[in-house]
Amino acid sequence: TIPGKPRRGRHANRTPSSFPDFWKWPNLAKGFVPKQAGQLWVSDLTYLKLVNGDFVYLSLITDAYSRKIIGHHLSSSLNTTGPLRALTMALKDRINRSTKLIHHSDRGIQYTSAAYLGILDEEGIKVSMTKGGMPTENSIAERVNGILKHEFDLKKEFNDKAEAELAVASAIFRYNFIRPHSSCDDLTPAKAHFRKGILRKRWYRKSSGKPR
Repeated sequence: TIPGKPRRGRHANRTPSSFPDFWKWPNLAKGFVPKQAGQLWVSDLTYLKLVNGDFVYLSLITDAYSRKIIGHHLSSSLNTTGPLRALTMALKDRINRSTKLIHHSDRGIQYTSAAYLGILDEEGIKVSMTKGGMPTENSIAERVNGILKHEFDLKKEFNDKAEAELAVASAIFRYNFIRPHSSCDDLTPAKAHFRKGILRKRWYRKSSGKPR
């Protein structure tokens, strides 16, 4: 989703769809705990600001098990091009192809497009979507967005799209290969991506000091 995104016009830059026909995909990700990479992918769109007041749009696909960003693309528009290219990147390096894979997203028109759903169908990937617009229904994707913006400086304004692309590439590399993730046994996403079995959660409650 794109929270807080300024609108220009009645429905400008609106990603969630309100059309009734788009409410036929269940939320298969709710309560699902992957035991290896390639079982659950989560997708989302976020925006980056340019100094001239324009925006560019970052499409991300993250493996829910390892938290590794496996597909991304920065686009100048909110059409399906960005999500489709991120999906193509993710599919190129897909691992554990023999396992069943769920693709989870919000109900943005990019993810409900015939082109996007057609690729998922061709690859035998199950479609999962949120039931509403709450960020908690796609929490892993929202968390990744927040980390990239607040820890890897993608929240700032960029001079142009080229500068933003360089910043995105650097941020994703550091996120995947350098930053340990407490949700993945303090492994980097790149290392966790090739593990199997439940990964220990190593974050702690501030109030009690006990793991949660």
